[in-house]
Amino acid sequence: MTLLNNHNSKIPKIWFHKIKGVQDVATPKELELANKLSRQRANIFLESRAYIRKSLGTFFNLNPLEMPIIANPGEPPELPSGMGHFSFSHCCDAIILIWHEKKIGIDIERLDRDFNYAQLAKKYFFNSNRSNNNAELYKKSILNQWCTVEAAIKWDHGKLAKDIKEWQYSENEKTLFHKKKKLKLKFTQITFYKWTISLAYKESSHFMPNIICSSWIV
Repeated sequence: MTLLNNHNSKIPKIWFHKIKGVQDVATPKELELANKLSRQRANIFLESRAYIRKSLGTFFNLNPLEMPIIANPGEPPELPSGMGHFSFSHCCDAIILIWHEKKIGIDIERLDRDFNYAQLAKKYFFNSNRSNNNAELYKKSILNQWCTVEAAIKWDHGKLAKDIKEWQYSENEKTLFHKKKKLKLKFTQITFYKWTISLAYKESSHFMPNIICSSWIV
């Protein structure tokens, strides 16, 4: 793991991990849960929990197996009161983890992800401004919206199928608005090599955190 910048307690901490099939830290409960999943889901479940435990264990100066995290499959991750908040996400080849003293959500996608962006935009009412007629920029815009809305859903501990159409995305203002809940969040997007990363948070101002640790540097 490579340290990329010094710690600052007032900005979020982000860890990036390239998926390598390493599953070397797990509690008996996590192993039990993994045994109930498909092989593919079990592999990412165990690797993500191992990386979460090692990253936060280093941050809090605790043995990884003693980190009091609650991160069951399909449920919002939690830390005990007083230890802040964390969120994580994964795509086909990477895991991203964020910790902050306040509630925060994160999502990651490959920039070259192959998907039907026009259909996605139409289905979920995403902004589809194609004034420049550039297909690649249009695709990136829809991907960024998808990634950002997923981060907001994680902040809100919501459900993708239920909430995705409720979130309105404003690129100019860097805000998200949940129509039903009347909830407004800010967001930040980061391009990190081959990936796009979105953060959703409820702060008085926008911030641009740095990725402090990475297990993979080109």
